[in-house]
Amino acid sequence: MNKGPVGAVASPASAGPLRILGVDPGLTRCGFGVVDMSGNRTAHFVDAGAAGTQASESLDARVLHIQRAMQGWVETYRPDVMAIERIFAQESVNTVIGTAHASGVVIAAAAAAGIPVAWHTPSEVKAAVTGSGRADKKSVGRMVARILELDAAPKPADAADAVALAICHGWRSGIIGTGINMGTGVQTHQGSIPSRAKGGSMTPAQRAWKAAEERSRRGK
Repeated sequence: MNKGPVGAVASPASAGPLRILGVDPGLTRCGFGVVDMSGNRTAHFVDAGAAGTQASESLDARVLHIQRAMQGWVETYRPDVMAIERIFAQESVNTVIGTAHASGVVIAAAAAAGIPVAWHTPSEVKAAVTGSGRADKKSVGRMVARILELDAAPKPADAADAVALAICHGWRSGIIGTGINMGTGVQTHQGSIPSRAKGGSMTPAQRAWKAAEERSRRGK
């Protein structure tokens, strides 16, 4: 976690943006990214970083390190919601198990702090920030930097992925009070977040995102 990140934007109390903590779970390296999402769907970068552990460490020590890192991000930035990547069994068994361990302690830390948790698939995140559900990590990082008007993508790549998750959640679920209706609600450990105000019209950016998501679901 950066002590004083360049370009960080404090959460304006009067404007009341939605503060989203994105988490790219992993036992070797767990990415964290915080974004403030304004009512007009403008994303503001707050901070990003990663917590890492070594394979030579005991499992309990590694899990504890990730848990404490998560608690530090929660206490420092007090997010309104956490967005985390949904686990898929496409990688090796060891990788999936390690990711599951990291996801578990991160989700538990959020639940203990009363923070709603939302899950997003990798294709949803890629489609949200690049327009293609098959984009590679470099493309995601490039678009994250462009969306947030940064000179370069947050590093390491896990941090950039975490920021992309935060952006995806803000755009996919909509912002309370804006009249945005992005379709179905997002499932959290506290139940579903309902679609935003009925009858709200979508902006061109929202329509482009929705079209990209539909293409990714069709595998195109």
